Amino acid sequence: MKLHLVPARTGLAWVKLGMRTFLRQPLALAGLFFIFMAAMTVVSKVPLIGVPLAMVLLPGTTLGLMAATREAAAGKFPMPLMLLTGFRGGPQALRSMLILGALYALGFLVALGACWLVDGGGFARVYLGGESPSAEAMMAPDFQGAMWAFIAIHLPVSLLFWHAPALTHWHGLPPLKSVFFSLVACLRNLRALLVFGLCWMLVLMLALLTVSVLAALLNLGDSTGSLIFPVLLLMAAMFFCSLYFTYRDTFEQPSGDAP
Repeated sequence: MKLHLVPARTGLAWVKLGMRTFLRQPLALAGLFFIFMAAMTVVSKVPLIGVPLAMVLLPGTTLGLMAATREAAAGKFPMPLMLLTGFRGGPQALRSMLILGALYALGFLVALGACWLVDGGGFARVYLGGESPSAEAMMAPDFQGAMWAFIAIHLPVSLLFWHAPALTHWHGLPPLKSVFFSLVACLRNLRALLVFGLCWMLVLMLALLTVSVLAALLNLGDSTGSLIFPVLLLMAAMFFCSLYFTYRDTFEQPSGDAP
């Protein structure tokens, strides 16, 4: 397994590739993303174990979205079963993916627990969708402190697991090795990932600005939110498509896919 070092401008290329690939198969990829979101939401609603269970399943289902993007990039139509790609490689592969998911769930719960200690769970309930806070509550020092505590812990967790599902599934690495090599790859290509993140933030801001301007021109008023929500979902679907290309261009592909 060879690590490729890419220039910072590759981050912009990843964004373009994600959007372009999504537009090749918009119905299929959007449908798969909505199924992914619905499944994670339903699982997370299970009392007591829902959120940890959803986090355990998240790396494997994210791998499914990457596999679907891979199919679309090759000109194929990704089927719904692609979402289960991470769990269909046999007993050993399933075990590795579940262990990887358990490690991610542990990191996520540590981040959530840290922010809970800061404000007594206010931010955590909002993040998990249990509450809709007021503007005053969101600007409170405790809420802000909890938010930054969560970000400070969850960001390195995200780097640890950025490439890990793909390395576990396509390269056959054990979970701990895939997490280690994911972190090394992210740090070695940090400039490209920073450009990648900044470009997606810019795309999101432009999309929201466009929707807001259109809503104002059409005098939609309180209905603006009904336009913003599907736009956010489509942007998220494109973002998940672009994740595959961050992996593909970072590691030598065992299947012979060319960057």
